[in-house]
Amino acid sequence: MAQDAATKSKAKSNAVVFGGVAFVWLVLDYLTKQAANTAQVGDLLWSGIPGFIDFRLVHNTGAAWGMFGDSTFALGVFAIVFCAILLVIAHVRREHAGTLEMVGYGLVLAGGIGNAIDRFTNSYVVDFIETTFIQFPVFNVADIGVTCGFALIVISYFLLEGNDKDSEDR
Repeated sequence: MAQDAATKSKAKSNAVVFGGVAFVWLVLDYLTKQAANTAQVGDLLWSGIPGFIDFRLVHNTGAAWGMFGDSTFALGVFAIVFCAILLVIAHVRREHAGTLEMVGYGLVLAGGIGNAIDRFTNSYVVDFIETTFIQFPVFNVADIGVTCGFALIVISYFLLEGNDKDSEDR
């Protein structure tokens, strides 16, 4: 009975973490895109850290590195399907996942939804973070969420695997 209560408590806590992270990251993505989209495409919004990062507005109709150019609707549909699958995975994992994993799911979900909203409402994604020390596609807060969220999920998986092996050795 105590185990069942603890499991339900963990599931509820993980659901709150997941939803809270997703909501906050989605709002942050929306607000930064709104601020960036007040300029003209190609304009330098702000010279961030010289030699490292600038903020320049780009309207992206494809994916990173120009892949799938002008496929914005199809990429939006793909993002929605992916987010729906991610919601199911997060729901199934909520009783057993660690906080790090749930934060990862929240970030990936928010990033996917944020860029899908852009694709369906604007027919492009608002990108504005430009690295100047390497050649890399211009990106946005949603992209950071997807990338960092995926990394957190992978890291938490390896941490969990390590903990499971430790407990088997005892």
